[in-house]
Amino acid sequence: MEPLNARSMLDAATSAAAKPADQSFVERRRRLSPAALDVVNQKVARAYSPVVIAGFVRLADFVLLSLVGIALYVGYVMPLSGAFSWIYPVEVVAVAVAAVVCFQAADIYQVQLFRGQLRQMTRMISSWSFVFLLFIGISFFAKYGSEISRLWLAAFYFLGLAALMAERLALRALVRRWARQGRLDRRTIIVGSDSNGEQLVEALKAQEDSDIHVLGVFDDRNDSRALDTCAGARKLGKVDDIVEFARRTRVDLVLFALPISAETRILEMLKKLWVLPVDIRLSAHTNKLRFRPRSYSYLGEVPTLDVFEAPITDWDLVMKWLFDRLVGSLALLAALPVMGLVALAVKLDSPGPVLFRQKRFGFNNERIDVYKFRSMYHHQADPTASKVVTKNDPRVTRVGRFIRKTSLDELPQLFNVVFSGNLSLVGPRPHAVQGKLQSRLFDEAVDGYFARHRVKPGITGWAQINGWRGEIDNEEKIQKRVEFDLYYIENWSVLFDLYILLKTPISLLTKNENAY
Repeated sequence: MEPLNARSMLDAATSAAAKPADQSFVERRRRLSPAALDVVNQKVARAYSPVVIAGFVRLADFVLLSLVGIALYVGYVMPLSGAFSWIYPVEVVAVAVAAVVCFQAADIYQVQLFRGQLRQMTRMISSWSFVFLLFIGISFFAKYGSEISRLWLAAFYFLGLAALMAERLALRALVRRWARQGRLDRRTIIVGSDSNGEQLVEALKAQEDSDIHVLGVFDDRNDSRALDTCAGARKLGKVDDIVEFARRTRVDLVLFALPISAETRILEMLKKLWVLPVDIRLSAHTNKLRFRPRSYSYLGEVPTLDVFEAPITDWDLVMKWLFDRLVGSLALLAALPVMGLVALAVKLDSPGPVLFRQKRFGFNNERIDVYKFRSMYHHQADPTASKVVTKNDPRVTRVGRFIRKTSLDELPQLFNVVFSGNLSLVGPRPHAVQGKLQSRLFDEAVDGYFARHRVKPGITGWAQINGWRGEIDNEEKIQKRVEFDLYYIENWSVLFDLYILLKTPISLLTKNENAY
């Protein structure tokens, strides 16, 4: 089954579920300036991680050289010798590993270098030649050089070099295309529209082969100190606008141009911005106080101090993606018989569609459609979750009470994980967009509530297996959920996900007193 087909089937099955409620609501969205809207309305491609790209290039180099060496052995040496020998494959792998190590030492695994040609090729040729000279020297002193075919060795050197050069030319074309699409840019906003901000923007723009793309500047001040443009970068709004701006377009880095001495102002701003899934740094380019070099991270030659880092990035993101797709697919296959029985029970219990679709918060406050088995009477469906489900709620069907208590109603969310990719198996549970504690929305009841959306939401999570699931009828319950969700985000690992996943069935049996 193709993902698109599965998604269209789900859409068809749930389209009727949202109609009876017809409860429209107006989302609270901060109004942005015309300059900010110009940036927001631009089409932006998804970013690719330079760390992951460099990792795949290392793997490609190793595989390519190994295939060339073994192909030459199988095609030339084996027919002459008439027998298989492990010496050649072992030496091929050793040479391939040594080549990757030397390429790393020559510092050619940089995305900026992939865009060029001359520097990349000269470093690669010299490193590859060094590897072979090293190999020949070791063979000579180990006195087994006579056992190695000289023709095979020469062919391995020249064909390996030709393969590497062809690979780098293809990589150069690919990386340049990604660069034109903006996939390698670090979309950056500057906080501080004054002379410090102007110096920072100029320093960033002066660097060659920089991946920093300055979108604009933000500043709260309305006096003469706040410039309308900083070295060509327009002022897009106030600091309070940054959160809304970053949710409507891709922002990778927030860079403060304020001096470290403005501690109070910086802390006030950080309290507003730390909920975003972006890197936040303080520029140190104008600071007279100098720290040890290891205290800084650098954007080219511009020194910065790290404040917050985006959670689950680079290879961690790849590992989580693989975990969700592989384990999620296995879980979906295993759950299909149970899902079939639940669907039949829901259909027989009350009229209406089997599935229910609801708008919930996803990554970075993105609105996503989450699928569940319908547990309420069709004519009393509540897609906006404007009214919390309580104990003995008359809107819940007989089958609905059972599947909500056992969380079987959540099983269709495996389609979100495997096909849509907007949910993870493990993560903060996605709350309804209009979820409320009494008369207050959740983000009004808990400081830092939106920080739980810095990662993709999940079917189960750390808060859920610790008993914080079900009805939210007091402030402690939502605060504890947020507290446990933030702990999960800060301590994420694949093993942590696996532990939560294995603990979930036990938690459903022992900690379900709040699930109605």
